This record gives sequence, C-alpha cells and structure tokens, in this order.
Amino acid sequence: MASENITICPVCNHDTFSPYNSAKDYTVSGEVFTLIQCSACQFIITSPRPAKNSIARYYLSDDYISHSGKSKTLFDKIYLTARKFTLKWKHQLIADHSTHAQAILDYGCGTGEFLKHMKNRGWQIEGVEPAANARTKANEQLGNAVSETLQTVKLQSFNIITLWHVLEHIHDLNDTIQHLKHLLAKDGKMIIAVPNPKSHDSQNYQNNWAGYDVPRHLWHFTQSTMDALLKKNGLKIVETRPMKLDSYYVCLLSEGYNNLKQHKLISGIKALIEGTLSNRKAKKSKEYSSLTYIAKSA
Repeated sequence: MASENITICPVCNHDTFSPYNSAKDYTVSGEVFTLIQCSACQFIITSPRPAKNSIARYYLSDDYISHSGKSKTLFDKIYLTARKFTLKWKHQLIADHSTHAQAILDYGCGTGEFLKHMKNRGWQIEGVEPAANARTKANEQLGNAVSETLQTVKLQSFNIITLWHVLEHIHDLNDTIQHLKHLLAKDGKMIIAVPNPKSHDSQNYQNNWAGYDVPRHLWHFTQSTMDALLKKNGLKIVETRPMKLDSYYVCLLSEGYNNLKQHKLISGIKALIEGTLSNRKAKKSKEYSSLTYIAKSA
C-alpha cells in the first residue's frame, strides 16, 4: 500500500506536529491509524495514511453504506430512515439561502439520493463522485448527471455547492476548495458538513469515536480550523448549523466499536442516551457531533 505522511499543515503551513490520538478502521481493514495535531493551529490530521492512488480499497465494503446504498443491518436501516428526514432538512437549509430553484452541484454525491431529491424540486443538478460503483448507481437514477471529477463537470456556475461529509475525505484540500470556489456563482453559497472532534460524543468515545472513520477521514475539523481553512481560500462562514440526527448514528456505531460483544439492543439504548446527552450539552457549547458550515466568497 502506498502511504503518505503530512509534513506541512494545509491550514497554516506550519511544519511541527504533536501526537493527538489513534483510531482503528472498524469498517474494512482493522488497521490502526495515527492522528496528529498541528502545533500552531491545532488542525487534526490522519498521518500516515493511504495515498490518493491506494485509498480506494478502504471503501470496498457494503458497510460503507453511502457508497453501497444497501440496507442489511440495524445500523443501515437506522441510517436510511434518518436519511429521509435529513433530505428534507437539507432542502430547507438550501431554501433558506436561495430564493428559488437554480443550479446545484453535490460534490461527493455517493449514490445520488440528495440530488434526486433536489431534482424533484425543480433544481438543475450535477454531481461528482469518484467511486465507480456509487457513481454508476447515481447515474442510473439521475440520467448521467454525475461526473468522476470536477474537471468534467458540465456547468461552470452553481448557486449552491454542497459537500455532505465529504471534505474530510479529500486529499487535495486547498486545490479542491479553490476549484469549487471558482464554480460558485457570484452570490452563491458553499455548504460543508463535517464531523466535529470537539463534540461531547467524541470526548466520550475517544479513539472509538466513529466520527474519526480512519483512514477514509483524512482531516478532522474543529470550528476554528474550518474557519481558518475557508478564510485561507477566500471564503467566509455566514452561518453554522448542527446536524442533530448525526449524533445518534455516530453514537450507535461508536457503541459497537466500544464493546464488540455488546448486544445490539443495549448498544441502541446507550446510543440514544449518549446522542441525546451530546445534543443537550451542545446547546450551550455549540459543539454538536456534526456541524454544517454555510460559506460565501469573502
């Protein structure tokens, strides 16, 4: 496996790091990966990690449901049920930032359910999905509206660009943000959802927190490092919203990682309690399990 070490922080260009944590890949390989933290801006990074040309095998699992779309386990059924509610929530968020249906690009669109939802509501859609299996499934239901790379996107201007739990997967962080910014219409908005390693559930589960999802998650964004990264790329955060349902799904996965022999019913009950507690604590701290950042050109 080709691997890479991060020696320069992509947020602040600092070159000194300290150990932060380690986490296990429970989805595919069973390998343990190291997390490091920039000594200057505190950005958390998976390093060493698979290089861009060798990470694909870490997505080859039916358990990686955003690519497979299959529903086999209790976790999958909960994920798919929550997704129905989340699609409505996403549409409302976009409606709050766009006066009418226009052009939308979903970067890392998976099997295309979100784009299908938006298309049915009058939006002109395009997607980008590097994973071949997921892209094929998306194009089957979207009429070949999904490309493999940003370079092959048909439209050159979008009113809304979304990255739903995608930015943490991207190797070429700054280059990708710059390319997306170039595709953003004059008054357009970029919407970025990512896990939050400062949430209560992250602190509770520590290295068994499912939000780390190593090695697929290359970067781990706090509010301060996301703000700094977007400013570096000429973007300004205009609003931050929580994704409250995420805490329950993340806690459900984390419970399974925390105790592999625990009965699924017990895991479900404990996840419900922990997810509720995480959201309750975040009312004061604003550190929800997942956060959605709405940004525009500065």
